Amino acid sequence: MEMIRMNGAGNSFFVLEDPEGELRRRGPGALARQLCRPEEGEQTDGMIVIIPAAGDEDFGMLFYNADGSLGEMCGNGARCAARYGVEHGLVRDDQQIRFLATAGEIRGRRITEDLYEVRLNNPSVVDRHRLAVTPEETVPCCYVELGNPGIPHAVVRVGPEAFEDLDALRERGRALRYSASFPKGANVSFVCPTGESCVRAITFERGVEDFTLACGTGAGAIAVSLGESLQVAMPGGTLSIRLVKDGGTVKELYLTGPTEVECSGTGDLTEA
Repeated sequence: MEMIRMNGAGNSFFVLEDPEGELRRRGPGALARQLCRPEEGEQTDGMIVIIPAAGDEDFGMLFYNADGSLGEMCGNGARCAARYGVEHGLVRDDQQIRFLATAGEIRGRRITEDLYEVRLNNPSVVDRHRLAVTPEETVPCCYVELGNPGIPHAVVRVGPEAFEDLDALRERGRALRYSASFPKGANVSFVCPTGESCVRAITFERGVEDFTLACGTGAGAIAVSLGESLQVAMPGGTLSIRLVKDGGTVKELYLTGPTEVECSGTGDLTEA
């Protein structure tokens, strides 16, 4: 089976097509664990399986975390999937890309060869005053779920000094990720404003169980928590989030950022 390694602002994925369902019958989670967490070599954050459209969409997308669990959606992964669909002839109109993820329909468009925009799922839960309890502390945060079923995110405000000790911040993120305050667990984004409509952020991702270079839905959750369109500087690059609101309600949520095709190859499913 052919597979391509792509990244969106450093957030890395293997992308595979499964037109006949062979991989789905064998169990994609096992292959995701095998590919994303090799004994030697570079870790990858997740695996995207491109499947035939269920309706009149261009295609479908299944996203698997590095631990093999099925994720509801992935913002940077969706941008990579959009580019894959365009470059592999799956898309009818590169300005109106439509595909279906577990969390719902995703719409996107090609801006340049490398730059893609996708519309993220609207927030289904916004709790601006959630208290996240861990054995060490109780942390005020904004809890956001994007889509239905929702992707859970906790947004925690920190000062700029927090980014000077990433090991300590990682342990804090790990504890918060498993807090009983989040029934489904949560992706945990630490965020610090740096200027007008600009923030610095890093996300401890559920399923990867570590910081990633970028998190698209995390950037979206940060913008929802702050109630404005943002430039979100993450370790792998800057993501742009555009909010369209009606009063205080988010009606549309758009993520724009770079994509990169790193390499391609073939794999054997016999071990999956």
